[in-house]
Amino acid sequence: MEAFTTHTGRAVPLRRSDVDTDQIIPSDWLKRIERTGFGAGLFSQWRADPGFVLNKPVYSGATILLAGPDFGTGSSREHAVWALQDYGFKAVISARFADIFRGNALGNGLLPVVLAAATIEALTDQVEADPTTAITVDLGAREVRAPGLVAGFELDDFTRWRLMEGLDDVGLTLRQQDAITAFEATRPGWLPVTA
Repeated sequence: MEAFTTHTGRAVPLRRSDVDTDQIIPSDWLKRIERTGFGAGLFSQWRADPGFVLNKPVYSGATILLAGPDFGTGSSREHAVWALQDYGFKAVISARFADIFRGNALGNGLLPVVLAAATIEALTDQVEADPTTAITVDLGAREVRAPGLVAGFELDDFTRWRLMEGLDDVGLTLRQQDAITAFEATRPGWLPVTA
């Protein structure tokens, strides 16, 4: 997993609330066996509409998603996080996330930032007025910065450390590789058998 410390990028203003994982990545995309390539399916039903925000060239290459409240509700599919990352998003900012989506995002290195709805509205207005607006998500300082705006966000110390170190569950386990190897060396050479 890629370490996340500070990211500065442009944002996409997604003025929709209650966005569920079926809308983020429709179920017909779940047949893939790879973890990559899901970006093409991100919001694919909405992207069929030429006026959808991701189809606007001014937001091409944006790396931060400004979302409405209750983002990531619905099923527990990790594919929703993979699709957002594969498309190029590094962080999603919303007033509220579904718990399972938030857990999947943090476990895969996509930073879900919770800010007050009024702050997101101010950021969205700013980005819509000037799509070149740079937004910085600073995990070390636990704050989001944009011209004329600084907003703090909460994230527990352990999760923050994991993201800054780029450690998923496998990475955490591999940090104990010497202890695991030492333990395995002390195990008996035989193992029980079943009849």
